[in-house]
Amino acid sequence: MNEKVSIISSEKNWLESIAVSQLQAVSKLPGVLRAVGLPDLHAGKSPVGMALITEDVLYPHLIGNDIGCGMGLFDTGIDFGKYNEKRWVSRLNHIRELGDIETMNPYNEPSPISDLGTIGGGNHFAEFQRVEEVFDPAGFAELGLSENHIALLVHSGSRGYGQEVFRSIHYAIGFEENSPEAADYLLRHNLALLWARRNRTLVAGKLITWLGYDSLPLPLIDLFHNYLEKRGGVWVHRKGAVSSEEGLIVLPGSRGSLTYIVKPAGEPEKSAFSLSHGAGRKWARSLCKSRIKGKYDRDSIRQTKLKSKVVCHDTELLFQEAPEAYKNIEHILASLLEHGLVTIIASLRPIITYKG
Repeated sequence: MNEKVSIISSEKNWLESIAVSQLQAVSKLPGVLRAVGLPDLHAGKSPVGMALITEDVLYPHLIGNDIGCGMGLFDTGIDFGKYNEKRWVSRLNHIRELGDIETMNPYNEPSPISDLGTIGGGNHFAEFQRVEEVFDPAGFAELGLSENHIALLVHSGSRGYGQEVFRSIHYAIGFEENSPEAADYLLRHNLALLWARRNRTLVAGKLITWLGYDSLPLPLIDLFHNYLEKRGGVWVHRKGAVSSEEGLIVLPGSRGSLTYIVKPAGEPEKSAFSLSHGAGRKWARSLCKSRIKGKYDRDSIRQTKLKSKVVCHDTELLFQEAPEAYKNIEHILASLLEHGLVTIIASLRPIITYKG
């Protein structure tokens, strides 16, 4: 391990060697001051679950195509006593994807996202949750979620717009920070962030309305996972990582595990002002079905070990996104706790996960 690279992990939290090698490789790019692998580090086109600090240069290819991908946590305003599993599942099953429901752009400016108000494929989802346990009452009060209300976690990004921005740049080059190329990229990058966040809010509102409620989603947390941030005189590149300087953080596992609300703690410099964005993949999508094909059928894969339901019309995607394909969120959380980087505020239990 070279002196620019640090890994935040623990004995139980296994990291694949290819991901560590990828992290070491990007640390050698010109202008890199530091590369940090977080507990959910895993391999991708560039390492996912990392924070990279550079000086005078930025690397768009490390952020990738889904600029602004992140998670928004909302209070639905719906009391859990009004939850009817059978009716909600039936209602959600009537839409193959959220694009089937027209989205009206409520903002004054035109949207660069053509399919505004949609989630997208892959690991994107919307999940209704209820409060499982409160560990820190004062911190939970800071969150602003009513303990009796159903929460909604939306994981989505800038949709096709991020891909459009990414395709317009050379894949493996850096931009000098004062160059016209950097200025052009950052302009569109920031637009992608704005609309990715707006998109998550519109998704939340659309789902609440579709289920027959007139409450508005109350944003509680919204953090980006893939983006660039100028911090002082340096650039922080986050790929599958969130800022540790924006308050409370939502730390989800797979669809079959709890989600945790945590509060950053300790010295932010230790983790490059960043924290984990979730569990992180353990298996490549191409391997999932062959590894668990005997464990589930078309029906059983739509219910988790926590007795929550999964609504998705793509059976192949259900296998690709099975809980077994992801790291254990308890191990990710334990690593962060061991390094003194977070404290636990509360846990949330999934009741319905929607993918479409």
